[in-house]
Amino acid sequence: MNRLELADFLRRCRTRLAPADVGLAEGARRRTPGLRREEVAQLAGMSVDYYTRLEQSRGPRPSRQMLTALARALRLTEDERDHLFHLSGEEPPSRTGAGSGHVRPGLLLVLDRLHDTPAQVLSDFGDVLAQNTMAAALLGDFSARPPAMRNVVRRMFTDPAAREVFYPEDREPLMRAHVANLRALQAARPDDPRPAALVAELRATSPDFARLWDEHVVAVRRMDTKRFRHPVVGHLELDCEVLLSAEHDQRLIIYTARPGTDAHERLQLLRVVGLQDLTVR
Repeated sequence: MNRLELADFLRRCRTRLAPADVGLAEGARRRTPGLRREEVAQLAGMSVDYYTRLEQSRGPRPSRQMLTALARALRLTEDERDHLFHLSGEEPPSRTGAGSGHVRPGLLLVLDRLHDTPAQVLSDFGDVLAQNTMAAALLGDFSARPPAMRNVVRRMFTDPAAREVFYPEDREPLMRAHVANLRALQAARPDDPRPAALVAELRATSPDFARLWDEHVVAVRRMDTKRFRHPVVGHLELDCEVLLSAEHDQRLIIYTARPGTDAHERLQLLRVVGLQDLTVR
C-alpha cells in the first residue's frame, strides 16, 4: 500500500468536485475548492475520521468494499478506480458487466441531478448499485441491506416484504418479467457465471421462480408502469423509464408521475417526508 500516493490522489479527486456534481447543496461559502472531507465520507458511508486519516497518509489499508464506495463517492472513471485499488495494494475488480459494483460516471451524473423523482441504477441482473434519496424513500434504502439482499430479483422471490410494496394482482406479472429478463441475460452472457448462479440459487429456493423459469419466457425489461403501496403517502402509479449505459450492462430507472395526477402530488409529499419515520422494507 502506497499511503503517500493514495493520500495525494484522494485529495486531488476530492478538490476537483463541486457539491452540485454529486447532488449536494452548495451551502455556505467555501474557503477551498471541491468537496469537504465530511462530504466525501458521507457519500462513501464511512466516518469522517477514517477518511481524514486516509488523506493524511496514516489510515489503515481500506477494504475492497471501502475502495468501491470511495470510487463511487469521488465519481472515478474505471481507470481511476483501478489506480485507487493499485495504490491500496489491491487487484482491481473485473470490468466485466456490473460485477465490479462500479457505476458508470454518466449514469451517476444523471442520478445526481434528479432531486424530485425517484431514480436508481441497477445492474442488468438486478443489483441495486446506487439510489437517490427519493428512491430510498419509495423502495427502502438498499445500502443499509446486506449485499446479497440488494438484488431486486432475489428479494422479489425470497423476501415477502419486498412484494408487499406492490398490489397482489401485480406481483405475478412483475415476477414473470424478472424471470424473462434474467433468462434473456443468461443466454446473452453464457460465459458470465453470475446470472447462472442466481438462477440456480432461486430455482432451488423459490417454487415460484422455478415454475416461471420452466415456462421459458424471454423478454428484456424496458419502459413500464408500476403501482406502489407506500406506507406513508399511499397509492402511487408511476411510469418507469429505463436508460441504458453504452455497454447495456447497467440501467438507470426513473420513476415519474404525470403532472396533475394524484400520484404526482403524492410524489411531492414523498419528497418532503423523505426517509423520516419510515419502516425499513
